[in-house]
Amino acid sequence: MVQQVTRGIKISVETHFEGMFYKNYRMHFAFGYRITIENQSNDWVQLKSRFWKIKDCLNDTEIVSGEGVIGKKPVLKPGESHTYRNGCLLTGPFGAMKGHYNMINFTTSKNFKVKIPSFKLSAPYALN
Repeated sequence: MVQQVTRGIKISVETHFEGMFYKNYRMHFAFGYRITIENQSNDWVQLKSRFWKIKDCLNDTEIVSGEGVIGKKPVLKPGESHTYRNGCLLTGPFGAMKGHYNMINFTTSKNFKVKIPSFKLSAPYALN
């Protein structure tokens, strides 16, 4: 598990390999991840949008951004958390993801970024 705290918001990431398959005459590697966003601050906050940089071992880079996470823009009171699951496809057996969430603090009405720590994606059979 990878974890990081930014301005009182703790991000925890767990990953797993889901398998391989062919798509458009090319091998793809499927990975899943579970992210928990925990509000350790004293203020109410809301996740507004996300930004991802996904890179695989073949130096392919994909940028993903958009509103919310999995169609939701969770509001977190102090001490609350939000967990969601998602996944990505890579063209190689190794890769990494990193990014940030754009959030708003309801106490100060200010927007801020919460860093999503870099985490590795790797097919277990390819580790040796």
